[in-house]
Amino acid sequence: MGVSFTIDPRSGVPIYVQLVEQVKRSVAIGALVSGERLPTVKQLAVDLTVNPNTVARAYRDLEREGVIETSPGRGSFVGGDQPAARRAVTEVSSASFELAVREAKSIGLSRDDVTSIVDKLLARWYGAEASS
Repeated sequence: MGVSFTIDPRSGVPIYVQLVEQVKRSVAIGALVSGERLPTVKQLAVDLTVNPNTVARAYRDLEREGVIETSPGRGSFVGGDQPAARRAVTEVSSASFELAVREAKSIGLSRDDVTSIVDKLLARWYGAEASS
């Protein structure tokens, strides 16, 4: 597997949540594709120096959301459920937008300022289709 996961125990974000978000982000950007095998719970726990129960919890959450599929004796794989993959893309994007908007508000930008910035960025990255 070409994707490596990292955790920051000092971030204040639970480790299992960090893992869930990283897997979703990797699926969202195509770094992990349908059918790709994930590291075993034990291997990822050793690699990250975390409790295997933490990794197992992250995998259970991802499986419940349809992002991965686990087969006893075979391992865990990125799911083929396209709606779940699409939700992962939306969740990753939403989290990024939320962070940006929270930062903008904390430095005193008004709603109109933020809207103007977003409109300019949409025009820059999407061109004429930004208005549609």
